Amino acid sequence: MLNFLGRRIVQLVPTLFFVSVLIFSLQQLLPGDPALVMAGEERDPEIIARIRQEYRFDQPLPVQYLYWIKGVLSGDLGESLRIKVPVLELVKAKLPVTLQLAAMAMLIALAIGIPAGVISAVKKGTAWDYGANAFALWGISTPNFWLGIMLIFLFSIQLGWLPASGYVSPREDWQASLASTILPAFVLGNAIAAIFMRHTRSAMLEVMESDYIRTARAKGASERKVIIEHALRNALTPVITLGALELGTLLSGAVLTEQIFSIPGFGKLIVDAVFNRDYAVVQGVVLVTATTYITLNLIADVLYVLVNPRLRS
Repeated sequence: MLNFLGRRIVQLVPTLFFVSVLIFSLQQLLPGDPALVMAGEERDPEIIARIRQEYRFDQPLPVQYLYWIKGVLSGDLGESLRIKVPVLELVKAKLPVTLQLAAMAMLIALAIGIPAGVISAVKKGTAWDYGANAFALWGISTPNFWLGIMLIFLFSIQLGWLPASGYVSPREDWQASLASTILPAFVLGNAIAAIFMRHTRSAMLEVMESDYIRTARAKGASERKVIIEHALRNALTPVITLGALELGTLLSGAVLTEQIFSIPGFGKLIVDAVFNRDYAVVQGVVLVTATTYITLNLIADVLYVLVNPRLRS
């Protein structure tokens, strides 16, 4: 296991280097001149020249990249060109909000999607199967913005059980924090649960036809043990892959859902940075997002080996 993990970590180094080069290069293709944006409406040539020199915009791109990557390796993602705040501080302020929201959404998706997929596969052709498939179709086809508005109308306006918008940190009040994030977490988790259900059902149906499942039944193993210990464990491999990708998507920012519920998360930070042409923030946020995706894929590879004994050899 340690050798496998070491090889995978070594493979990540050139991947991260390529990603950093790609992020920095594509950033240069965005329209507009950051020096002009920072100079304001007057755009004094002396001020513009001073800005170009201070932020090294007058240097060749390879030199700019070297300065940028040197700062990244030392934990400095640069400074926001608009509000003059270090990008790392902005990430530290916004990322925990999205982390909480993504974790809750993923827990909801796993709690609903995997059991529904298992039941649908085991009860194939019954009312349970049809009901689970109807739920999956509803979850996949329901727009997040519509579901969010309907939940706000029902639970906030009509029943008054939950706040309609806003966010409270769990460090301030964990109950208020849970109340402020449960609706957006369900909106995000609902669609992912439907996808989990479909993939779990498909994998379970394939695994249930395997020889080792028939062998386990022939040896007198209980149906519960066959389903949970043999079938489900081997059917989780594609679900783990899907979970890593979906969690990465959530962490990169659920922009629309955060806007509906006024959640000050990572998604809003990205959108604001793009609209304001805050290049340093865009670079830093995209780099963090890409690194998150790569790390989640590494975790998924490790989970493959832990869940499926056949992969350990």
